[in-house]
Amino acid sequence: MEVIGDLPRELFLEILLRLPVESLMRCKCVCKYWYALISNPKFIELHLKYNCNNNVCVLLKRCLLTCLGEKENMLSLVCSSGFSFVNLDVDLSLYKKEPCLQLLGHCDGIICLSNYRDDIVLCNPATRESMVLPESSLPCYSSILNLIPQTSALGFGYDAKAHHCKVVRIVSYWEEQSWSDLPHHSRVEVYSLATGSWKEIDVKVPAHVWYSPCFETYFNGAFHWYAIDNNRNEVILSFHMGNEEFQVIPMPSDLPLYDYSMCRSLLVWNGCIALVVYPRKGIEKSFEIYVMKEYGARESWTKILTVGPLTKVEMPLAFWKNDEILMEGSDGLVVSYNLKNQELKDLPIYGVPKSFATLVYVNSLVSVKGGNQMLDGGDNTGENVSTLVTFPFLSADN
Repeated sequence: MEVIGDLPRELFLEILLRLPVESLMRCKCVCKYWYALISNPKFIELHLKYNCNNNVCVLLKRCLLTCLGEKENMLSLVCSSGFSFVNLDVDLSLYKKEPCLQLLGHCDGIICLSNYRDDIVLCNPATRESMVLPESSLPCYSSILNLIPQTSALGFGYDAKAHHCKVVRIVSYWEEQSWSDLPHHSRVEVYSLATGSWKEIDVKVPAHVWYSPCFETYFNGAFHWYAIDNNRNEVILSFHMGNEEFQVIPMPSDLPLYDYSMCRSLLVWNGCIALVVYPRKGIEKSFEIYVMKEYGARESWTKILTVGPLTKVEMPLAFWKNDEILMEGSDGLVVSYNLKNQELKDLPIYGVPKSFATLVYVNSLVSVKGGNQMLDGGDNTGENVSTLVTFPFLSADN
């Protein structure tokens, strides 16, 4: 068995895999061997796998008020083990004062941010690496007169077939003076981290995305939006990142139609899609939780429980710790509700009301510039130092 100093290489590897990303970034400066090992795609994959099994957290986006009364966006990390809460040192200069910063999703430690217009950024908060995506491949005008194009939906997720992340954009074309109606037609394009470019795909969009708070969710290889179909029924519209096709998922059959006094939020709970239905307004609110036990099947929607009525709670944010749900309070505080003992606990997290968004997050070394490529891009000669050293102990069995 090979050794490094007094340590067997396999033990040395196990120690490194348990280190946080920030520590590993410092370790890369120790020597060329450590740099090559930590930069190796197989090590990055093993480190990500370890964190997925042991260190899953909640990434929280919120707005804070400055001393000048301006709103600034901030990303924070909430970890369930003993409850730890840290603000992330991420460059949000593009979006720092955007009133509508959208947290699109998470894939292998990479998050996707947008400002509801055309600016889209991929960012790894752990390595502080970020990249602005190129402009859309779709024309900013329509060949049909009096139609106005507008980005109506964005999604971010992982293509398990191709083993890389993708961004999907739906551009809808609206007739002038008809913003409250359904769009005339829509076009779809996909950005691939593998190619670094957008491409338009020839696919029909079977429903039209509408905004609903805390609804957009990546799950089961697909991104999900709240939508209205051509018959004006409320549905869940999903886009599968692998086959690049849309699917319409019906809402539970016992939900009242066209009841706009109620909000719908889509979360992930115990490996299933969970729909939370609650009043849009009110001092006291009850939250009805439905779970889709068989993905895509309307008859599998099951009402699991009703939470509340709760006072001064606005909306659900995320399930965590298996039996708790993070929620936004009406006073700008984040609270945690325990589903078992029905206790509501204030957390030391605050922000501007209705500015919160969350997603499940895992720290990783994965580069935003193309999967498990080098974070530092290699040396100036174009030769990647991680390819100069082989690591037989980085086997698939680890």
